[in-house]
Amino acid sequence: MAVVVWVVEGTWPACVDAARAHTPAGAEVVLLHVTGHDVADAAHGAFAGLLGRGHPERDPGTRVEHLAAASAESLLQAAAERLGRPCTRVERTGRVEREVVAATEGADLLVLARDGDRARLGPHSLGPASRFVVDHAACPLLLVWPEPAPGLTTMPPPPPHHR
Repeated sequence: MAVVVWVVEGTWPACVDAARAHTPAGAEVVLLHVTGHDVADAAHGAFAGLLGRGHPERDPGTRVEHLAAASAESLLQAAAERLGRPCTRVERTGRVEREVVAATEGADLLVLARDGDRARLGPHSLGPASRFVVDHAACPLLLVWPEPAPGLTTMPPPPPHHR
């Protein structure tokens, strides 16, 4: 069994715990972290636009890329330690939702966490990237709450014509 665990800041412990609890001990586990281009690209663009292109060694976008890589490495290390069994750590860079979907090719399960409004049940409990992944993943999903799920009273009411 090949399992991909999407490791995201703030929600990764719940995903790792779910993978540990709901997958066989011998499963091939891939801990996946994806860094988006947006922040580094904004820094590169701001530097080029404001200060010109004459000194690439001063480009803050490069520093942002290095910080993001170090942060991803640290996060994947913490996730591997929490998992407590052999795994592969993968860091990708690009459009987050598309990179996660691409990583599900050939997988038997993707573990991800809700990342939107977690104060109530409903479709808004998924952010845009997670919604895209849920709609397009090439394998079954295990969608977890990063903390205890809100009560049923937080569920949106049905539309008026369904009451």
